[in-house]
Amino acid sequence: MNIYKYIFYKILGWKIIGDFKEKEIKKVVMIVVPHTSWNDFYIAIFTRKTLGVMVNFVGKKELFIWPFGYYFKWMGGAPLDRSKNQNKVEAIAEIFNSKEEFRLAMAPEGTRKKVKEWRTGYYYIAHLAKVPIMPVSFNYKTKTVTIGDPFYTTGDIKPDTKFLKEFYKGVEGKVVEYS
Repeated sequence: MNIYKYIFYKILGWKIIGDFKEKEIKKVVMIVVPHTSWNDFYIAIFTRKTLGVMVNFVGKKELFIWPFGYYFKWMGGAPLDRSKNQNKVEAIAEIFNSKEEFRLAMAPEGTRKKVKEWRTGYYYIAHLAKVPIMPVSFNYKTKTVTIGDPFYTTGDIKPDTKFLKEFYKGVEGKVVEYS
């Protein structure tokens, strides 16, 4: 058992249901809900290391300069030009097209606070890049990371979002009132 698995399972007491089907799906938008705390970051790192799969993120291109640029790339980061004239959805879809393997983790809430509606960027990125969306939950109540099945968008965002939200029924984030 590697050190990440030992800490994740034995010390932190978490478990994982499902997996990323790494051999089958090399490109995917993973939506992680609920995102209520900075603690989600280390749970994500331990999950990724425990499963032995690279999970990616995008960050402003300024993060990827010396001295931290190498670290962020090593952690799975891809730089994104966030200037006002740049279409971010198209830019991220292009990152998918330029890579053989890219699993993008996103929080559709867009913040750690409670929201009524998800932001839609995750959906349009997956649709434009022609990659599935994979729902992932961090349930702090049961200390369970649950990885759902890949879902391909139909182009009709309302019923697709309704379907995806069903996956998260009863899931509690670290900060329960923001779930």
